[in-house]
Parts: sequence; structure tokens; C-alpha cells
Amino acid sequence: MPRTPIQTERAPAAIGPYSQATRAGSMVFLSGQIPLDPATGEVVPGGIEEQARRAFDNLKAVAEAAGGSLADVVRLGLYLTDLSQFAAVNAVMAGYFEAPYPARSTIEVSALPKGVLFEVDAIMVTG
Repeated sequence: MPRTPIQTERAPAAIGPYSQATRAGSMVFLSGQIPLDPATGEVVPGGIEEQARRAFDNLKAVAEAAGGSLADVVRLGLYLTDLSQFAAVNAVMAGYFEAPYPARSTIEVSALPKGVLFEVDAIMVTG
């Protein structure tokens, strides 16, 4: 099955040898998004809520560039450097998704790129 890379300037450019997302048939695999401002490439200021909002905004931009929306997301991966911040991230996520909610895993990690507090990746099905 051919793979098609997805790229948008409305989300941060990939900072390594990967695509912002890759389409394979009706499935789109969205790479991890961290809270970088797409215009500057810098980490957004603020705490976990601000970082989660920016990361979800970046994910939304990539989903739209792939011809879908967050409503098409079937699975999310959430990565936090401090799991005690889970409730705050959950509250932010509630502003981006409606029932039926995607499947989700939430994992505490020791560190994330650029020292951010949060990262999100996703799988989306379109068409």
C-alpha cells in the first residue's frame, strides 16, 4: 500500500527524519505533537494547560491537512512528564473531542523533546 506524507505550515515542521503524518489508505498516522508555536518553532510559554492546548491545536492542524478532523481520530497517545497533571490535560482534551471519544493511552515519561511537559500522537480514519 502506498504511503503519502502529510505536511502543513500550520503545525511545527518535523525536527527529524519523519513526516508530520503519513496516510496509508483511509488511515492517517499523526506523529507526536509537542507545544511548539508553528510560526517560531519555540515552546509556548505557560504550564501544562497552555502546552496541552498548543499540542492539540498542532494535532488538529495536521489532521485537517490530511483531509480530516479531530472527530476522525480513533486513537490518541498522551505523554506527560508528570502524571499528577493528568486531570488538567484531561480537561483540556475535553474541549477538543466529543463522544464517541477516541481510544486513548496515557503514559508518564521521564522526558520529552525540548523539555516540554506534554506530547500527543494519534491515528485517524477518513473517508
